[in-house]
Amino acid sequence: MPAGPHRRLAVLTAAALGAAGLTASALPAAAADPAAPVPVTVDVRAGLATVPETGLGVNDAIWDTELGSAATSALLKEPGVKMVRYPGGSYADIYHWKDHTAPGGYVAPNTDFDTYMASLKAAGAKPIVIANYGTGTAQEAADWVAYANRTKRYGVKYWEIGNENYGNGHYGSAWEADDHEDLSPTAYANGVVEYARAMKAVDPSIKVGAVLTTPGNWPDGIVADGDSATWNETVLSIAGPSVDFVILHWYPGGSVAQTLAAPQQATDITELTRAQLTRFAGPRADRIQIAMTEVNAGASYTTQPGAIFAADAYASLWGAGVVNVDWWNVRNGMGTVSTVAGQTDFNDWGLFSSGTCSQDGTTCEPPLNTPFAPYRGLQMLDRLADPGDQLVRVTTGDPLVTGHAVRRPDGKLSVLLLNKDPDNARTVSIAYSGFAPAPGRPAVRAFLNGAAAITTVHTGTATSQTLPAYSLTSLLLDPTSRPALVAAPGTPTVGAVTDSRATVTWPAVPHAAGYDVYLQGATGSTRAARTTTTSADLTGLALGTRYTVTVVARDRSGSESWSSPPAAFVTGTPASSTCSVHLTKGGDWGNGYVGSLDVTNPGTDAVDGWTLGFTFPRSWLSFGSGWNATWAADGADVTATNVDWNASIAPGATVNIGYVGNYAGPNVLPGVFTLNGTVCTTT
Repeated sequence: MPAGPHRRLAVLTAAALGAAGLTASALPAAAADPAAPVPVTVDVRAGLATVPETGLGVNDAIWDTELGSAATSALLKEPGVKMVRYPGGSYADIYHWKDHTAPGGYVAPNTDFDTYMASLKAAGAKPIVIANYGTGTAQEAADWVAYANRTKRYGVKYWEIGNENYGNGHYGSAWEADDHEDLSPTAYANGVVEYARAMKAVDPSIKVGAVLTTPGNWPDGIVADGDSATWNETVLSIAGPSVDFVILHWYPGGSVAQTLAAPQQATDITELTRAQLTRFAGPRADRIQIAMTEVNAGASYTTQPGAIFAADAYASLWGAGVVNVDWWNVRNGMGTVSTVAGQTDFNDWGLFSSGTCSQDGTTCEPPLNTPFAPYRGLQMLDRLADPGDQLVRVTTGDPLVTGHAVRRPDGKLSVLLLNKDPDNARTVSIAYSGFAPAPGRPAVRAFLNGAAAITTVHTGTATSQTLPAYSLTSLLLDPTSRPALVAAPGTPTVGAVTDSRATVTWPAVPHAAGYDVYLQGATGSTRAARTTTTSADLTGLALGTRYTVTVVARDRSGSESWSSPPAAFVTGTPASSTCSVHLTKGGDWGNGYVGSLDVTNPGTDAVDGWTLGFTFPRSWLSFGSGWNATWAADGADVTATNVDWNASIAPGATVNIGYVGNYAGPNVLPGVFTLNGTVCTTT
């Protein structure tokens, strides 16, 4: 299949990330005894985001000869694919829709825009279309909107402006076509404003999206020569008021273990992006949605780890509030063949086989349209959840076992459990908080390593299951109690945050008899308050710690509503201390940065001899080197001890020291520092 040009571009992107060291952290060590039951807690009082209508998406491309086929539409309809992106990644920036050409690339027959729209209608999916920024014009994009939504009345709502436009050579690597003389983020941002103005003049109801760099992925954090800020800061500062959503892409890469660990980064990716929106995108930045319009495992593309990653990544991103996740790709073509966990991996980034063979003809993929394992991962997601279901928190006692769960409008609870151990089964002991499963055997389905389809399982109970090695297992549970007669509260607001306290408020729920406030930290969930008002004080919090808070309403009978959406916050450091630390992030090169620390003595007595300590808050962060002190690192824990010439810090004086921090995921900076064991004020 002539998918090679874009496939090479996609591989180049992943290779560039790998060369920069941008891989996810390895999975933590497994439990000492794989036979020991793994505790799993499903907490329906710890609500996450609801499953978005546009959540389950895929990419398809104009080089795919099967794009418009009935077989493709049927295959996409079966797992409930809700959105299909077109015309195909980097091809979007060379594609001209009017004459259906892509100079420099291959365009297959029967892949034009109208054929694409017909295939979506048959599949029951919605479109997301990439307007050509690299070699196109705002007028060309506006004409496309006019044709789609005025002439043909297709109602195309989501329009991206370009693909990976930061890959136009401005930061060194060049895979994205861009004919503009100015390749800077400023030029792109001004272009987005121009495109949005022209396109919305035709149809004000459309949503326009701008390309951002994904936190922790190259070139996130880099300021190129001639620029005053990063790509994201520049684009959001200029184009923020003109866009309705932002676009991220994510190819974790690395080893299979690193790929399977990557979904734990989803929350930080989303929260750091939301923080950038809040800081730079102008008024009403909270209206801007986040879409992950390309994602793939980056390792073991057609075998079981790809299926596990797909299910884990989609559900994690949905729970963090991402409104659209699109797998790369429907079909892509075979690469270098390998064996993963006893199965042939064709290094094909597609969901379905293209039926191609190696150049020497010795190795061939399965017949055309044979689903690869990641497709089964999407099917398991479809068994897990429907749009509108609320994801809830699942915690486990083994890093090789992860889970997701949703609460359905009919009161049922659906649970998906993933065993990431390639060699050993795991027995899990499942507890439920805020939900009581009805007696009897639950409906259980599983997708096992090497299987051709999802199977029904007739063993286990609602509280105990055995998860085969490298497996995906779903449970559908009926409740024993009736639902509450009151609605779920709206999203709480957290304020007055200190190092140990915070205040939470929420909208009143009609006819509610009272409310319970639940606090989720690293070690689990606890009820922090019970009240009949719409506010509560949270006390006894740990400093420098990320929490989420949810609220549940109670009716007069004591039945509980669904959980509110979560509100996340991070506690600070003491308002006053005998030391103060200010961290400034300096130069950044895409997988590392310079941290400059100003350590101040605000007291009246000199500090004679000191050791500064801090801990990196994520497993994919590490210490590289340091200066102006004697540095030591033990895992995530770092210390800096004075040298002779800066051993004394006089009252009111400041000592500057520095370090190189490495990151292989979202760069969450350390926020808590101690000096000689005393927690400092962080400014």
